[in-house]
Amino acid sequence: MSRTFPEMPTPSSLLSAYASITTSIMLFRTMFDQLFPPQIRRYIIDTFRFYWRPKSSKLTLVFEEKNGLTIDHMFSACEAYLCSKISPDSNRLRVTKDVKEKHINIKFAESEEVADSFKDIPVKWNYVRKQSHQKHGGDNGSMYEYHESGIPMKSSSISERKYIELKFDKQYKEEIIGSYLPLILKNHQELENKKKVVKLYKLQSYGGGGHGSFKQSMNLDHPSTFDTLAMDPEAKKGIIDDLDLFLNRKDYYKRVGKAWKRGYLLYGPPGTGKSSLIAAMANYVKFDIYDLQLSNVGGDSALIELLLQTSNRSILVIEDIDCSIQLPDRNGIVPVKSHGSKYVRGPQFSLSGLLNFIDGLWSCCGDERIIIFTTNNKDKLDPALLRPGRMDKHIHMSYLTFGGFTTLAANYLNIHGDHWRFKEIKELISCKKVTPAEVAEKLMMSDDVEVVLEELVKFLKLEKMEEGETNTLPNEAEK
Repeated sequence: MSRTFPEMPTPSSLLSAYASITTSIMLFRTMFDQLFPPQIRRYIIDTFRFYWRPKSSKLTLVFEEKNGLTIDHMFSACEAYLCSKISPDSNRLRVTKDVKEKHINIKFAESEEVADSFKDIPVKWNYVRKQSHQKHGGDNGSMYEYHESGIPMKSSSISERKYIELKFDKQYKEEIIGSYLPLILKNHQELENKKKVVKLYKLQSYGGGGHGSFKQSMNLDHPSTFDTLAMDPEAKKGIIDDLDLFLNRKDYYKRVGKAWKRGYLLYGPPGTGKSSLIAAMANYVKFDIYDLQLSNVGGDSALIELLLQTSNRSILVIEDIDCSIQLPDRNGIVPVKSHGSKYVRGPQFSLSGLLNFIDGLWSCCGDERIIIFTTNNKDKLDPALLRPGRMDKHIHMSYLTFGGFTTLAANYLNIHGDHWRFKEIKELISCKKVTPAEVAEKLMMSDDVEVVLEELVKFLKLEKMEEGETNTLPNEAEK
């Protein structure tokens, strides 16, 4: 039995078929162009492409640089994240630095593609910078550039569009949007907090009844840090640990139903470093400081207005609360004598207004707040101000200890080890109540270390002698 095979088409028949198909396509295209106007033709073509194009398994997220007229926060976060992924193979980078910034910023100068992964999910970033030239002038324009001869010419400007693309498989959409992008935002916020320039604000109200308020600000250039603070090392560590615990407890405060704030009372004699500690705390947590002078507050409503002037992640400071004003009692009566021994009601706020300002309903207007009171005499303050929830941690700013002195010696004299004078100085400091400010002043007397330490020993011996004489005076008087 023989098998028959179909005959192969001849080249002439193939050519004839091709010519027939080509003629039909050209005829269809001519009829299509003649029967339909351009708008309908474009719509039909776009519809055909939409339904017949191959479906992609990839999803692309686009982050534009600007959202209206402002820089988009998501773009800034993604750009900062990509800058941390800059490869050593990059041939062209852009370097920027603001006047107030301490760090140099390195960014992409050209369009760049960066590969990354998140939980074993491969993603691809594409940083795009496009420049376009726009001409101005001519028949409908009014902008010109002028030649040296004075002849006007059409001007042109260069506009730049920047955006970031993130490509990944569609099946990971929820994981990327729900976990990956929030992590990038969190890392960006932490980076911004480290670079932040801390500001010092002065809060002040005007109008006797507190009918207005304003604030003035300047950069806090105070160099005090926990490394340079002349304080007992164990006490410093306790404060740092307490601040770290407070900063990491956002969810905890929300769960227990408390406002996310922390109160500190710094008490001790003048010159023990209360203001320096406040500056060190602000530089550590990168919180702005709001200085409130209670003597400028006219009433309870003014306190509320001033509180609303503060922002999140801030430190509200009320210094020398025991002597800046005469605190009113719970009924709002200021103990000022007038007309004999009668007490008259002063124009100041009430104690209940101050307590509500610190720990009442109005104190919840904001998150991550630190409130600091300083005083030279803790016993003069009303116990209601000092209870936990208002002043959570009481920090005694004591006289200089030897641990604090070694910090001062490292800061002022660049002595980071031991010195033969230290043993004698340690004994003298333990016997006499001297403040860090007094010793710091002596350490600045000369650039010669030996001369400075000799003068410091003389000063401490003199202070010890005066203290001994003071302590013997009551005994002599009794005799």
